[in-house]
Amino acid sequence: MSPSAPIGVFDSGLGGISVVRQIRAEMPHERILFFGDSAHAPYGTKTPQEVRALSHTIVEHLVEQGAKAIVIACNTATSAAVNELRDEYSLPIIGMEPALKVACDRGHGVPQRVVVAATPLTLREHKFAALMHRFESDNTIWPQPCPKLVEIVEHGQLGDHDLVMRTLHGYFDQYDLPTVDSVVLGCTHFVFYRDYFRELLPESTAIIDGNHGTVHHLDVILESLGALAPQTQDGSVTLTNSDPSPRVAQLAQALLGAPPCAA
Repeated sequence: MSPSAPIGVFDSGLGGISVVRQIRAEMPHERILFFGDSAHAPYGTKTPQEVRALSHTIVEHLVEQGAKAIVIACNTATSAAVNELRDEYSLPIIGMEPALKVACDRGHGVPQRVVVAATPLTLREHKFAALMHRFESDNTIWPQPCPKLVEIVEHGQLGDHDLVMRTLHGYFDQYDLPTVDSVVLGCTHFVFYRDYFRELLPESTAIIDGNHGTVHHLDVILESLGALAPQTQDGSVTLTNSDPSPRVAQLAQALLGAPPCAA
């Protein structure tokens, strides 16, 4: 494995660009190949078998491009396909899961009340059920499917404030929000909504995503293999997509270059 080789990153659509931004910020010397599967988005409403087949095709493509590691920048694809992909490929494959542990650990022993926003498939899969089982005896956890949030990003409607807030209210008005300790953004698309969530939620409610933890894990794995990019290498990002339309290409570039969301 050459340290100068690129990192492959893929997602069901454009949400994984939020992970690309995190890699670029924390590992600035790395070359990144991103593949978004917008032609088949959303994954969250597909069957696990469909998601596994799509993920395999994408990983094969990234391996052929010389990737030294793969980041599945999609909680849904991780849930459905990560085990099979790791069995088939020898290079590091880094998956994602909703950062429920981070949310529950915030209480330092005090029970937490947590809403996990994710896609329907992520919340249905055994991987999330096992994760939830680890924490639900000591905490109150509400899984909340939010499929329309994926569609809004993919359709380039993220700037439509009224549409976004109306959609968020439709999902979250059922909760007594002042009593919710944290909302976990369990889909990489949802990270682009951080400022909207901050507007929706009380200041006391934390907003947690798994991007930083995923990139930290990637960094540790590559360092352990002696595969971090040399400090002399100029980092780069190459964006490709299964939807070749100019609209998607322009939207991807806009998401990559958008100002960082407020923490």
